[in-house]
Amino acid sequence: MNNRWNLEGRTALVTGASKGIGAAVAEELLRYGATVVAVARHAPDLQAQVAAWQAQGLAAHALTADVSRPDERQNLLHEFSRQWPKLDILVNNVGTNIRKSTAVYSADDYRHVMETNLESTFGMCQAAYELLRLNQGGCIVNISSVAGQTHLRTGSVYGMTKAAIIQLTRNLAVEWAPDNIRVNCVAPWYIRTPLAAGVLSNEQYLQEVLSRTPMRRVGEPEEVGSAVAFLCLPAASYITGQTLSVDGGFSVNGF
Repeated sequence: MNNRWNLEGRTALVTGASKGIGAAVAEELLRYGATVVAVARHAPDLQAQVAAWQAQGLAAHALTADVSRPDERQNLLHEFSRQWPKLDILVNNVGTNIRKSTAVYSADDYRHVMETNLESTFGMCQAAYELLRLNQGGCIVNISSVAGQTHLRTGSVYGMTKAAIIQLTRNLAVEWAPDNIRVNCVAPWYIRTPLAAGVLSNEQYLQEVLSRTPMRRVGEPEEVGSAVAFLCLPAASYITGQTLSVDGGFSVNGF
């Protein structure tokens, strides 16, 4: 395989990698030849997923951490740098939502979504900067959402965090370009994941989602994984500061 289209010799750190989009991203990077350090809060789920990859001969490893917490982010990067000599790829995938109207959102609800979605992404970028810079560059891919580009019923706080991740991506792409660090973003629409399972189980809601989606289906996690992997490849070496919507046409669907 042309080395512009593989990730052999590269090491990736993927957060929220025990299930859903994070697991799909990690698996895609593994199949392109990367060594992947998968991160999640819940050790049993994470260990089971990593063991399944290892059984297939893939170079997967696990580190348990809650990246919404500054101390755990610091410990995670310390342990990573102790075990692996370099970091080439960071994928910030961790995310959550509490679906409520703005007027009834509590301070704890707000704090939880902001810390999990936005502060974890900012903090991981900040913590990984020196590792990426000392490695003469690398790439970061942040997982946002089309909720950061337009109004969705997912709620104002979720939308705020996802919009901020898109802007963070733009800023870091420019600020860190002299360090040969590329920073891009992927913005999915509804993807068949545990986080979306609840609302998509409502048949009326699902039909409304499909009616707004030109491809008339919900996306699959591996379709997001493929987009992330592409942005990490040497073949994408002149792409930075961009947000790629993986949305079946939702974001360009007018009347």
